[in-house]
Amino acid sequence: MASGSSGRSDDGRSPNDDLFHDEDLIRVIGREGFLIAAGGAASLLQTAHPKIAQGVYDHSYTAEDPLGRLRGTMQWVYVVGFGSRAQAERLSDVVRRMHDRVTGPGYAAGEPELQVWVAATLFATAVQVYELIFRRLSPEELAAYYEQSKIYATILGCPYAMMPATYADFRDYYAGTLASLRISEASRAIAHQVLHPKLPGGPLNAPALAAIRLITAGLMPEEIRDQYGWRWNRSRRARFRLLMATVRLTYPRLPLRVRTLPRDRYLKALRERLPQSSAAANG
Repeated sequence: MASGSSGRSDDGRSPNDDLFHDEDLIRVIGREGFLIAAGGAASLLQTAHPKIAQGVYDHSYTAEDPLGRLRGTMQWVYVVGFGSRAQAERLSDVVRRMHDRVTGPGYAAGEPELQVWVAATLFATAVQVYELIFRRLSPEELAAYYEQSKIYATILGCPYAMMPATYADFRDYYAGTLASLRISEASRAIAHQVLHPKLPGGPLNAPALAAIRLITAGLMPEEIRDQYGWRWNRSRRARFRLLMATVRLTYPRLPLRVRTLPRDRYLKALRERLPQSSAAANG
């Protein structure tokens, strides 16, 4: 867990030390660029929660600048997983201040309940995709990865005790939350913005966006997919399985430097934009 940005942390490490090591599953899994293709599923699982959906609908710039929103989200995800403690805490403080302004009737982005759900969707989707492409994770690996993934809530101020304590507790929480969610009109409006973004290049993006929509629907839990009203018949199931089989055959054979290119580019852009933060964190 992250602590203050000055002095030594509770685990005895410097604020300029990384929060995680290269062998930690949060890095082994999180470095894979293909996870970005699954980002729509994680995002729309988050906004299946009506409070999150309303906050995003009222305050987000997704519709106006979808690539900018993706860039900001991925830079935060990557800097928490791969940056130094100082970098992660500095950018997370920016995110917290943004969340403080996201309030409205019945919702506030800083609510611990909502932070827990966002972190849960990031973890669950990453596991789902990694196992589809690479291999099944052992119970011990799932427990360790879940513990590491709690950082995506706690670094934003969510009390550690609010998170389901163990992976078994997480499974109960996740299944119970999915069963309780009732998506709203705001959820559906955001889903349209995410799955049909206005991007430079217009029609040239059509094949890639069709693939993203298929991946998003295929990864979505059935009870949420049905509420969104997405068509999921035998043909689409077969196309999803074929697509994932192709990815499973080809993607792991790519050089690691290619698979991690999105991470490297997002972090490079962040450090160029925030040179003082980068210098302080690496000094």
